[in-house]
Amino acid sequence: MRTGTVTGYALPIRRLIEQLAKLPGVGEKTATRLAMYILHAPEEYAKYLAESIVGVKEKIGLCKICFNLSEGECCDICMDAARDINTICVVEEPDALIAIETTGSFRGTYHVLHGVISPLDGIGPNDLKLEGLISRLKPGFGQEIIIATNPNVQGEATAMLIAKLLKGRDVKVTRIAFGVPMGGDLKYTDHMTLSRALDYRRGV
Repeated sequence: MRTGTVTGYALPIRRLIEQLAKLPGVGEKTATRLAMYILHAPEEYAKYLAESIVGVKEKIGLCKICFNLSEGECCDICMDAARDINTICVVEEPDALIAIETTGSFRGTYHVLHGVISPLDGIGPNDLKLEGLISRLKPGFGQEIIIATNPNVQGEATAMLIAKLLKGRDVKVTRIAFGVPMGGDLKYTDHMTLSRALDYRRGV
């Protein structure tokens, strides 16, 4: 939305609407409703909302092990001694990690790439967290790398690259089964389908 298109409101309200309208999937009408809600909400709520937004920007970084979003140096999953550190599930983004975690069927660890290979968008192998994945390999530990990128063109290209990078190394490489529909997105896939996809993963 262009700055200055909202008229009829006092400047602070216009500024709030304009900023809210920059959020993904939020148009001017929705931004206006949200702004009105915030305006009429208790002052404590507005302050807490503002503090939460600032807190996310100031306190959230990437886990030094798996690159998941984390408040500290390591995320809660990597710090969990009950996790199988020799089974690493590779996902595109943190929201895919959350989707798998919600199934409750996976007790290994993760590695977040923060993207996929997409030449049209100018994203290549060097833009992904691939070096961090390689550094986690431990010969002789019987590790398994589960590639759980999305089943679309970019996800498949990234999966093939990872399989190529790991070829010849002392590690088992598998790909999640296609209970997940081709062209789908993990964060929108139901829990049962995700669980079965992990259970029936195949070799690469």
